[in-house]
Amino acid sequence: MEKYAKVNFLGASGTVTGSKFLIETSEQNILIDCGMFQGLKELRELNWEDLPINVEAIDVVLLTHGHLDHVGYLPRLLKQGFSGKIIGTAPTLAIAEIILKDSAKIHQEEADKANKEKYTKHNPALPFFTFKEAENAIKLFDVAMENKWIILSEHISYRFQYNGHIIGATFIELDINGKRFVFSGDIGRWNDYLLDDPKTPQWADFLFIESTYGNKLHPEEDVEEVLANLIKETIYKKGNLIIPSFAVERLQTLMYILWKLYKKNKIPNIPIFIDSPMGNNVLEVFKRFPKWHKLSDADYNAMCNHVNIVQSYKETWETIDDKRPKIVIAGSGMVTGGRVLTYLQQLIDESSTTVLLVGFQAEGTRGRQLLEGAHEIKFFGKYYPVKATIKSIESLSAHADQDDLFKWMSNIKNIPEKVYLIHGEPNALDAFRVKIKDTLNWYVTIPKLTDVEKLMI
Repeated sequence: MEKYAKVNFLGASGTVTGSKFLIETSEQNILIDCGMFQGLKELRELNWEDLPINVEAIDVVLLTHGHLDHVGYLPRLLKQGFSGKIIGTAPTLAIAEIILKDSAKIHQEEADKANKEKYTKHNPALPFFTFKEAENAIKLFDVAMENKWIILSEHISYRFQYNGHIIGATFIELDINGKRFVFSGDIGRWNDYLLDDPKTPQWADFLFIESTYGNKLHPEEDVEEVLANLIKETIYKKGNLIIPSFAVERLQTLMYILWKLYKKNKIPNIPIFIDSPMGNNVLEVFKRFPKWHKLSDADYNAMCNHVNIVQSYKETWETIDDKRPKIVIAGSGMVTGGRVLTYLQQLIDESSTTVLLVGFQAEGTRGRQLLEGAHEIKFFGKYYPVKATIKSIESLSAHADQDDLFKWMSNIKNIPEKVYLIHGEPNALDAFRVKIKDTLNWYVTIPKLTDVEKLMI
């Protein structure tokens, strides 16, 4: 009898977000990641649809890391009948818990606001998932060790391997009947401020690799000098430097760099406000898991003491009303939600404001619109003119660029039977496909959403 595995591409296929890959076998059905789609409206609308599979038949979910586009669909998965274990490293599950609870709160607040102010077509607008539904998913969390093979069934085992990117992140090696499936998750970068270098796979029969920056190299820019100059300009203009930031990793990296600049006397003691409840919780994860990052206890404490942590929405408004030149770092990184919307709604129409984008901006997000020079931007159902200066620093991205991706693949000793390019926009996917074909002569394919591949094992 022939043995095979069926791979269902349920997300991050032909697009960056919504990571979900179901591997069906005769022994176990394994879902790798369970993320939300972000960005374009047609993608976001997919979040509300049930998955085109038998969810009750999924035995286990393995998480590469805790970002929303890798874990944000978990409460919906439970609503569709999943009841197995959700497995990840300890920091990944800690981050996932923070993100799910925070997202539930935001979903509820946005639904309430839309209903109250009547800027919704839905009657009533509903949260994508509730706090209770998030808690139900969290109850299924199960911690696994990094760098240890764990047996799932007679012929299936898996291993999490350190991957940089964010605290707790891993790539996943899955052995099925002697064949090695490698899911890259999101690959981090070498010489990161806070994290160690990613480990690399040694063998892959079937490789599923992210391609977010498959067509790009991060610019060689001096991040510290760029930041120092922007801060001096902000002081000169008596304005605000607003940095929309991802709460996980990016925010902590910015805190570290700003503290370092002050310590080296490269910037004055300008007030720095951190307005991200989720980001504050992530700081606690850094404290709990010191072996997963490079910060010493002394540096961690000094970095935290150097900033003002905004605790409440009342303090958000007090910060906006503070007339001193200042730096505000607030979620979210792609300006899709979170506290940064309040700051931008009030300050984006002032020429003394600078908005600094510090990470990947997906198609369809406000961050991408700002990056591409939008003259107006919509918040909470109304348009606001963009008079602020918009700047970006690409080199702070937590994603591997094309060179890093090749470096990550360079220790694979065999020629994979198939390489699947995932987590990328069409241009990045195609450029990376051509580069791999020309450089390594590997067989590369770009799966589309809902594609199913039958692989002989």
